Parts: sequence; C-alpha cells; structure tokens
Amino acid sequence: VQLQASGGGLVQAGGSLRLSCTASGRTFSSYRMGWFRQHLGKEREFVASCGWDGVITHYADSVKGRFTISRDNTKNTVYLQMNSLKPEDTAVYYCAADTRYSKDPRDTRTYDYWGQGTQVTVSS
Repeated sequence: VQLQASGGGLVQAGGSLRLSCTASGRTFSSYRMGWFRQHLGKEREFVASCGWDGVITHYADSVKGRFTISRDNTKNTVYLQMNSLKPEDTAVYYCAADTRYSKDPRDTRTYDYWGQGTQVTVSS
C-alpha cells in the first residue's frame, strides 16, 4: 500500500485547508484510515480516524469541532477538512492505513502504512 498526501500549505489563523491522501491498492475500502501530525521536535500525535465506511470517526480533543475526516472509497482517498485553524495546528500531517483493524485507532502502532507527510503552517 502506498499513500500520497497532499493539500498542505500556508494559511492565516482562522482559515481552512483540506488535506487529501490517496492510496494505491484495490482494498482501500476495507482499511481504517487515520491522520496524525508531528510538531517540530515532538512525537507524532493522533488527529482523526475513520472506519472503512467513514461512519465511525474519532478525533483528538484539540481538533474536535474544527476538523472533519471523510473518505471516498471510489477514489481511494481520505480527506481532512481543517477549519478555524490555529497557529498550534502548525505541523507535518501524515495519513496512515490500518489494514488489520487493530484495537486502538489513536495509537501510531496500529497503522501499517504511512504517507510521506505534508506541511501545514498557520500564521498568526
């Protein structure tokens, strides 16, 4: 499985961005997908995840109500709509695929495959 993330960039505080992550392979619709981020010098942290049909979702408390994860299985793509962005959202964002439906969607160890990361910078 190869994951290609895109959509990062520079935005002012209060603005919006939409990240996309497209996966190779014909079984994308069976994967749990997640978004994580990594602040400079910090550990990678959970942002959001969604199940195979996009119905069951989880969010970090820091993004709840501002970010929305969704997926289009016909396009092998998962999205992260980010609204009301804050300077503290500045990070490299990674998408990830869990092909085994392991237990904890918030744990980095759950995920088998990772995208290359896309930089999001929010200016104040």
